[in-house]
Amino acid sequence: MEISRPVLLGAALLIAVLLGPWLARVAVRLTTRDHDAVPSLARIGVMTGLVAVLLVGAVELTGLRPATVALGWAAGAAVVLGAVDLASHRLPDRVTYPAAAVCAVALLVDAAVLGTWDAFLRGLLAAVVSFAVGAGAAVLSPDGFGFGDVKLLGLLGLVLGWFGWGVLMTGVFLGLLTGAVVSLLLLATRRAGWRTAIPFGPPLLTGAVLVLTLGAVSLG
Repeated sequence: MEISRPVLLGAALLIAVLLGPWLARVAVRLTTRDHDAVPSLARIGVMTGLVAVLLVGAVELTGLRPATVALGWAAGAAVVLGAVDLASHRLPDRVTYPAAAVCAVALLVDAAVLGTWDAFLRGLLAAVVSFAVGAGAAVLSPDGFGFGDVKLLGLLGLVLGWFGWGVLMTGVFLGLLTGAVVSLLLLATRRAGWRTAIPFGPPLLTGAVLVLTLGAVSLG
């Protein structure tokens, strides 16, 4: 029996409401490295809202299929990683690694069930290429691009590469553009100097969300 889209969207919202407070707690504890830290109500509200938007977007984009699990997990990880990176300039492996593993397995199941092998193999190759390019950037500019960013690029390569090389390149470009615009705004408002470290994680994640939101995708 086919599940209607309103039911799927309602389920996505319910999952977001249930997951939001937990993700907020994970984020604040990773940020502070305090296992007893408790998030504020404002943080819980913002993170729950973001998760809701991303999960609904994932359902709208792919419907109900194994790949939706990959997008949903990546969405939750993105919210946590973005929050931690903004606060402490770190992208914890304990979030990135599980997200990459779950996304890879979900996309593999999608390929086995729906025959999307080309998309799956492209996603794997894109992950390797993205990681390699990021590692090169980290070696050339270790102060500006950390290995947390490199691992995040690998994850984004897997997810965006599944949709297509053009989607991946557009997403990375939008991420870099977002970072540049934010940096200029901070400089213009004197909230940062030329030597101020700007976290790359949130702009890269924003670029990924933008490219999928703008519809620059075609399902494999």
